[in-house]
Amino acid sequence: MAINTSFTELGTQPVGKLLVKYATPAVIAMTASSLYNIIDAIFIGQGVGPLAIAGISLTFPVMQVTAAFGAMIGVGASTLLSVKLGEKDYDTARKILGNVLVLNIVMGLGIGLLMQLFLNPILYFFGASDDTVGYARDFMRIILAGNVVTHLYLGLNSLLRSASHPREAMMATIYTVLINLVLAPLFIYGFRWGIQGAAWATVLSQTLVLFWQFKLFSNPEEFLHFQRGTYRLNRKIVTQSFAIGLSPFLINLCACLVTVAINWSLSHYGGDMEIAAYGILNRLGFFFFMIIIGINQGMQPIAGYNYGAQQYGRLREVLIKAIMAATVVCIIAFVIGFFFPALSARAFTTDGELIARVVHAMPIYFVTYPIIGFQVVTTNFFQSIGIVKKSIFLSLSRQLIFLLPLMLLLPKYYGVDGIWYSIPAADILATFTTAYLLYMQIRKFNRF
Repeated sequence: MAINTSFTELGTQPVGKLLVKYATPAVIAMTASSLYNIIDAIFIGQGVGPLAIAGISLTFPVMQVTAAFGAMIGVGASTLLSVKLGEKDYDTARKILGNVLVLNIVMGLGIGLLMQLFLNPILYFFGASDDTVGYARDFMRIILAGNVVTHLYLGLNSLLRSASHPREAMMATIYTVLINLVLAPLFIYGFRWGIQGAAWATVLSQTLVLFWQFKLFSNPEEFLHFQRGTYRLNRKIVTQSFAIGLSPFLINLCACLVTVAINWSLSHYGGDMEIAAYGILNRLGFFFFMIIIGINQGMQPIAGYNYGAQQYGRLREVLIKAIMAATVVCIIAFVIGFFFPALSARAFTTDGELIARVVHAMPIYFVTYPIIGFQVVTTNFFQSIGIVKKSIFLSLSRQLIFLLPLMLLLPKYYGVDGIWYSIPAADILATFTTAYLLYMQIRKFNRF
């Protein structure tokens, strides 16, 4: 079969043009996905109640754990695919798809079943109370039942981007969101399924789009497609994918631990309503964070290919442009969070106490957002070119080395406000650390 080398544009076309081409679909997809998360929370908050928002907040770390394993496969394999294409190792590149399919099935089924068996103690460990555990349990039982679908859907989407199909990856996400937006209100309000309706809408939308992804990867005219001889797990592909994917795995796992610590602290110093406030802030912050992830996804195949091809000038250029784009997004987040907290809170709830808590915490939460983009993009940059140790260290530095100790220390002096103060303080320390490591890495590139 003739090799479709459309992906060689990653090493020849203008970097700015490529970043727009690859990042725009990813940003649109991530914006649509995170916008759905916000709308979903609004449906639940307005249609079920403020305690349901707290219940959903408690499911976030559970979903982060499952996402951590999915990211280790999907992000790791897609990055490896970009590097192999840059090296023109087409035989290995073809085998990656089959290996990703098998790994996601095994991992998705195993993690979903294991967490189902221990769901109640997990939720209590993550900060649930007797008033909120029912909401969280009803939601997560359905989500975990469809965990293998989620893993396959996200894994195949990552490969679509790396195989020079960013538009198809974008459409997969948009289709999921649109189906979700139709099913969620129907299930929550029309069928009166409450919080379970939101979970069913999520699983069914991903299932329908997964069938479409299977159709795309079944086209024999495409360079990357399902074919015999690619499903046997290759030790080198698996180990390299896991090694590269270790960074996003630890990012998600650390985010889970930090979320648990935040929930514990908020429960101790403030109660369920404080957890609900964090749930709203987290959803809003996650919206802008996902846009940055979209920029990262656009940068990833360009950076991976040019690193594999040893074109370091193009590598530096895509990094700088990605940082600039992410910074603009973060400044917008800062303006909304700092100047319009009441308007944001009222979209989620009519409860006066919950609105007051969100209005108080939101400016603190978003005050350092203008520097977040640099830190997140740079961490992903190291991951995209396979420099795993630095990516892992930067991921750990913000969440474990800085945020967790501050979150345990500051509440002793400032009460619940100390929990909110710890978040921007950790961002400042992590940004300085990131800047130093990036400076040292660029000096290495300049030697070539």
